Amino acid sequence: MSESQPESPVPVSLDGSSPDQTVRAGSTRRDHDAAPGDARALPPALDALALDRLFRQARTPIGWSALPVERETLVTLYDLVKLGPTSGNCCPARLVFLTSDDMKERLRPALSTGNIERCLSAPVVVLVCHDPLFFEHLPRLSREENLRNWFAADVGLSEETAFRNGSLQGGYMILAARALGLDVAPFSGFDSYTIEDDFLSDTGWRINFIAGLGYAEAPPPAERAMRLAFDEACLVL
Repeated sequence: MSESQPESPVPVSLDGSSPDQTVRAGSTRRDHDAAPGDARALPPALDALALDRLFRQARTPIGWSALPVERETLVTLYDLVKLGPTSGNCCPARLVFLTSDDMKERLRPALSTGNIERCLSAPVVVLVCHDPLFFEHLPRLSREENLRNWFAADVGLSEETAFRNGSLQGGYMILAARALGLDVAPFSGFDSYTIEDDFLSDTGWRINFIAGLGYAEAPPPAERAMRLAFDEACLVL
């Protein structure tokens, strides 16, 4: 099934500025004198380079360079992740960054055999977790006064909310890392009980997935695997 190529957006820097404030073809011109809230004042799209970095050219690395990932980069990464939307601003995701060889080696017994080398060789290994008791922070995170008690009274709802929104924030982390120039390798082959017992027992957090962070040694040699076309994966009702 052939697909039409999307029209290229006007180059826009990551801070949202554009040489001329014209948006992509088919949209209305963004005028500087447009009234606040004017529906015609459409925001510009990211430029093609940004979209390539985040999606079209981004690949899961098969090997890592020796370049370190600085702590400041990890702080910046989280400061981007926390801004993504979650249900009721519940923010249940918790990230555990393993940066030392000793800490990464402790992870070895929990990993599937096929994941060990590529995971442990990453400069940083992230345990993407969620906090089942996220609702304890809602009195200062949410404007809804009774939201904390609502979740606390329904374990099934709170666990579902923690997992769903923690997964959402894990996706934000992958894109935020790419936006910062990092490469990301997510992994799901591991023993969750071993990880939670060895790394998370003092926190009560639950593991969702693991990701390696760093800078790819070289581009993956293989062609990108096929993806489903719009008509196969989407309904417009």
